[in-house]
Amino acid sequence: MKPIRILAGLALIFLLITGCGTTGPIFTGQQAMKISTPVTRMLNMQYLLYLPDDYQKSDKDYPLVLFLHGSGERGDDIEKVKIHGPARLAAEGKSFPFILVSPQCPDGQWWNAEDLMSLLQELKKSLRVDEKRIIVTGLSMGGFGTFDLIAKYPQEFAAALPVCGGGEPRAMRVIGTMPVWVFHGAKDPVVDIKRSQDMVDAIKSFGGNVQFTIYPEAGHDSWTETYNNPTIYEWMMEQKRP
Repeated sequence: MKPIRILAGLALIFLLITGCGTTGPIFTGQQAMKISTPVTRMLNMQYLLYLPDDYQKSDKDYPLVLFLHGSGERGDDIEKVKIHGPARLAAEGKSFPFILVSPQCPDGQWWNAEDLMSLLQELKKSLRVDEKRIIVTGLSMGGFGTFDLIAKYPQEFAAALPVCGGGEPRAMRVIGTMPVWVFHGAKDPVVDIKRSQDMVDAIKSFGGNVQFTIYPEAGHDSWTETYNNPTIYEWMMEQKRP
């Protein structure tokens, strides 16, 4: 019977070491652990969708512009998204040659890059999107969201146009030669122009493709002049991801 006892003892030791047959790890103190498991969650997001005048009559793919609003337009009233930027112009009857998507960030939150990318992936399934011509732009909080989005998903975008935003300069290392056009008011009391300048300097230091427009007399509202300028839409439509 002695050999049986020895085998039983070894089995018990194995179970204690591996945690097999238990509901959790068997140790005291701190240990490094790792989890690898699929995680899914429900995405609930409102957005305004603008389709070009000839969308229904054509079978071609269209560029897509993703517009990210500022902190003042957060909430659950989608009409607030029409206050500024391309969404306002579309509401006023302006025609665009691209699909315009203007999501609304929930109250008390900031733009979440993963949520925005989930929205884009769903839209690419249901709309005729030219996937090499997706551009992101945003103002203030949306400017920060724009920088964050291209840092996390640089392979998805043909260009970016952040207005009075900022971000983590070192994150711009990954965007390569993606064209970026930055706008800011020199007298902005809300988001210091240095936030944009730091991003521009970083992109240049990494060999990127960036231009910076400064409005010498503008405060925080540098978006009205920017989005009223036809040149920026012409620039957007010239961009195409290699």
